[in-house]
Amino acid sequence: MARFLSRPLAFHSRPSLPRGVRAPAAGSMGPRCCSPCLLFLLLLGTSGFFQSCAVEVDVKDASNATCLYAKWMMRFLIKYETNSSDYKNATLNLSSNVTHSGSVCGNDTQAALLAVQFGEGHSWSVNFTKTNETYQGDFITFTYNTNDTAVFPDAQRKGPITVVVKDTMHPVQLNNVFVCHNTDFFEAENVTQVFWNVTVQAFVQNGTIGKKESRCHADMPTSAPTVPPTIANVTTASTTTLSPAPTTAPKPVENPDTGNYSLKSGNKTCLLATVGLQLNVSQDKPLLININPKTTSADGTCGNTTATLKLNDRNSTLIGFTFVVKNASASVQKFYLKEVNVTLLNRLNGSVISSADNSNFSQWDAFLGSSYMCRKEQTLEINENLQIHTFNLWIQPFLVKADKFSTAQECSLDDDSILIPIVVGAALAGLIAIIVVAYIIGRRKSYAGYQTL
Repeated sequence: MARFLSRPLAFHSRPSLPRGVRAPAAGSMGPRCCSPCLLFLLLLGTSGFFQSCAVEVDVKDASNATCLYAKWMMRFLIKYETNSSDYKNATLNLSSNVTHSGSVCGNDTQAALLAVQFGEGHSWSVNFTKTNETYQGDFITFTYNTNDTAVFPDAQRKGPITVVVKDTMHPVQLNNVFVCHNTDFFEAENVTQVFWNVTVQAFVQNGTIGKKESRCHADMPTSAPTVPPTIANVTTASTTTLSPAPTTAPKPVENPDTGNYSLKSGNKTCLLATVGLQLNVSQDKPLLININPKTTSADGTCGNTTATLKLNDRNSTLIGFTFVVKNASASVQKFYLKEVNVTLLNRLNGSVISSADNSNFSQWDAFLGSSYMCRKEQTLEINENLQIHTFNLWIQPFLVKADKFSTAQECSLDDDSILIPIVVGAALAGLIAIIVVAYIIGRRKSYAGYQTL
């Protein structure tokens, strides 16, 4: 069986500490938040790290040799339904009472498992599989307990809720350490899991942590640099850093690139979307952000009466669109956009810069079995501080056939043909008005000629 260090979980970030700030002693006992780390961050003036702790796990095998090592930081953003049937957003951070039971070393026939438990009944784990030459993360399992009233004070659903997502960690050579300093996150079932400063090695050989690193794609030199947590530094589609915006946010020179997104149910495509997206944020300073489809992945769910498309931009923007079927029992049915939610995250520490949702939309409606199209720019008002501009929109959230859009119902903005009768009608109305006025004037002049002397 696997054994752990006498200090099974310690919380360290091990930065280059300023002179006068000491790192915790190597033999310190028990899991806790690293106060020197917090002091270091305060000295740097960095916000957003409060209540965040680095978790360090060193799993030992029967011979007291390290077989699995990991150190990382994480946070959870959870949307839950309240007793009043509305929705609230909760942030779940790691607390100091973290345990590690259930972790497994793994071998050629058994997956390795890294598991932690924290707070009031919350747990998180990831299992690792290996081949002859590589290892990689397989599935991430997160369970949160809505009985934790400090985090979910008025949750309608009580008890533990489990979310399972597929890990996107690329294969790593055995005896190499996987490192990812940049923020990464997974979104599924109203839960966003945020990770940063990750160091992990599974199936450690000979009890020695490897010295060669395998970096994630976000840490590569071509990636956008990690920046301090300020909304004016969110990158645009051209990967250039925005300078502080003026009082009135100017339009970018170009509209956002159009992205193609789809969802599958089994092997069958169940949702299709083509759209260019631009955020207009004015919480602190006016700012326009183009969503880059090259760095954006699609996730979500398909159903008979409800479908959700979730877009995850690796530049730390999460956008969710929820569609429903109107009058599901009627003979003629239509779908429409009902809800949109947006979360902007700080790439450095995973903290929420801005979060907003609006569940009172009734737009983008079309007959069930068809698609909705609007090439012109449209605006979705999320709240007074956040708008979404859409370009070249083409969406079908239900009854997709043969991986292709069905016949589109176009928005009124695109219907140029309606301008012709409007112009002709206006011209005729003007002409009639002129004739009537001329007739009245002529009649008055005629009566004036026959007045009594």
